[in-house]
Amino acid sequence: MASVLSVDRVTQEAQQHERLTREEALALFEASDVIQLGRLADQVKRTRWGRRAHFVINRQINPTNVCVLSCRFCDFATKRGRANAYEMTLEEVLARCSPELREVHIVGGLHPDWEWDYYLEMFRAIKAACPQIQIKAWTAVEIDYFSKKFRLPIEEVLRQLQAVGLSALPGGGAEVFSERVRKALFPFKIGAPRWLEIHKAAHRLGIPTNATLLYGHMETHEERVDHLLKLRALQDETGGFMSFIPLAYQPGRTQVVARQASAIDDVKTIAISRLVLDNVPHIKAYWVTMGEEIASVALHFGADDLDGTIGEERIMHAADAASPVSLTRDRLVELIRESGCIPVERDALYHTLHVYDDDHAPCESAVSQ
Repeated sequence: MASVLSVDRVTQEAQQHERLTREEALALFEASDVIQLGRLADQVKRTRWGRRAHFVINRQINPTNVCVLSCRFCDFATKRGRANAYEMTLEEVLARCSPELREVHIVGGLHPDWEWDYYLEMFRAIKAACPQIQIKAWTAVEIDYFSKKFRLPIEEVLRQLQAVGLSALPGGGAEVFSERVRKALFPFKIGAPRWLEIHKAAHRLGIPTNATLLYGHMETHEERVDHLLKLRALQDETGGFMSFIPLAYQPGRTQVVARQASAIDDVKTIAISRLVLDNVPHIKAYWVTMGEEIASVALHFGADDLDGTIGEERIMHAADAASPVSLTRDRLVELIRESGCIPVERDALYHTLHVYDDDHAPCESAVSQ
């Protein structure tokens, strides 16, 4: 009864534009009325975006899986000399760029030997070959690594990348802001203070960023909520986050957990993220981790974005993600239309490029009926 009353109370506060507290957010994770929760998050989403749902024509590029770290939860990274190790040349990176792309999302392993000039030349080459492409690249973990390896202040790393074409930072590497989880699963990786410091520095330089939460492993609901609140506090200060992306953990072969988070947990996490992060414009239902069908349903639980075509996703699929490695523009438009929403093609910075509103039936929320 307490959790149901909590949803009712949150509904009243949302209508009065009051901010969720930690206790209320925790109660929502225990709420049994998922439809009511979804209805509320959908209402908040629609107040901002109406019936629109966004996507981008993009390509993920992972230049190497060779990494100096050995994180327990990661199936992607490996060591040099192993059979599955790879290192892309500039030519191989450019071969993955094409005129129809509006965004490349570049992340990878922390390579032990590559020089700083290689990273700068990669961006120069991409912009020279495909000037229309916006580069969203390097997580805070990678920025921290560059700073330490090449003995450059964080701000200087970001300035130099910005000068050769960096448009935005992805949100990866945040995992969950819990020292308990960090020590257990990725003890050599940066924690919350450093991740937040790097994104704050990017925001100061006018570089927008995304934020993520990796959920469905050993984290508690309290740790999820605390993660969201830390992001909300930084967004209050800087306003630099474009979107928030909950990432469902892919168990793979790590044996951290036996199975992936349930569909109910997926849509609950999306909905609560939309309600807690009242100052972040976009909530993304990342189809790569939750699958096409659940991502489409999540458009009625507070999400307004499905990411993009991806092109070739390696990191989650190294952990045996069941989703396709890529989607076409037509399939994304179809998924959005099937959900009863209007497809909006965007660029990496959420500028609208095209609204697919032709021959579209009237849209009603699937959870408000």
